[in-house]
Amino acid sequence: MTGKICVSISAATTAGVIAAAARVRGADVVEVRLDAMESPSLAELFDNITATLLFTNRPEWEGGRFSGPEKERIAPIIAAATRGAWVDIELSAPERSRRQVIAAAAGSGGRVIVSWHDFASTPDRGVLEEILARQMDSGADIGKMVTMARDATDSLRLLSMLEIAAAADFSLCAFSMGEAGRMSRVASIGLGGFMTYAAPDHGAATAQGQLPLAVMRRIIGELS
Repeated sequence: MTGKICVSISAATTAGVIAAAARVRGADVVEVRLDAMESPSLAELFDNITATLLFTNRPEWEGGRFSGPEKERIAPIIAAATRGAWVDIELSAPERSRRQVIAAAAGSGGRVIVSWHDFASTPDRGVLEEILARQMDSGADIGKMVTMARDATDSLRLLSMLEIAAAADFSLCAFSMGEAGRMSRVASIGLGGFMTYAAPDHGAATAQGQLPLAVMRRIIGELS
C-alpha cells in the first residue's frame, strides 16, 4: 500500500500540540486542528515539529469549532501555506477563501486539500460524482471526501469515487465515518486513495471511527 497516513491532533494549547506530536511514531503527516486551539503559535509549531504538517481550521458549519469571521479563520491557513505547509480548505468555503489559500501555497511548495464532509449520511452516486468534479476543478492538489456510513454499501459507494479520481490522475482521500465505515479507512489506501486519517495512540480521535495509528500500521503491515 502506498497511501499516506495522517494523524490528527486536537489540543487546546501550542505546547499541548507539540507534546502530542512528539509522541507520534510512524505517521507520514501530522494534522493540527487549529480550531481546537485557544491561541496557536505557528512559529512555535514549525520550530518544534519535524513531521510534515497539515493545518486545518474547521468552521462550525463543517463540523469544527471555529465560530469567528471567515477572514480570521483562513488567516493562519494562508500563513501556514506561505511557509510551505499542507493546508485544508473546505469545498463549501467562500470561493475567495479557496483562491487565497491556493495562491498562498502555489509558490511555497505547500499542498492544498479541498475537503467535503457529510456527517449525517452518504449521498447517492450522482451527488458524490458532482462533489468530486467540483473538487477536481477547484485548483487544489488533493481532494478529501468523507461521509457517514450506515452500512457497508455506503462505504462502497464512496470508495468508488477513487476509480474516477484515478482515471483523472487526481489525488483523493475518500473514506467513511462511523462504525460501519471504520474499515474503509484502511481499504481506501489499499484501493489507491492518497491518504487516510488515524487517531494518535495516546490521545483522542477527532472523528468517529478513527483507528489508533498503531492499529492502522499493524493492519497495513499484515496486508502489504
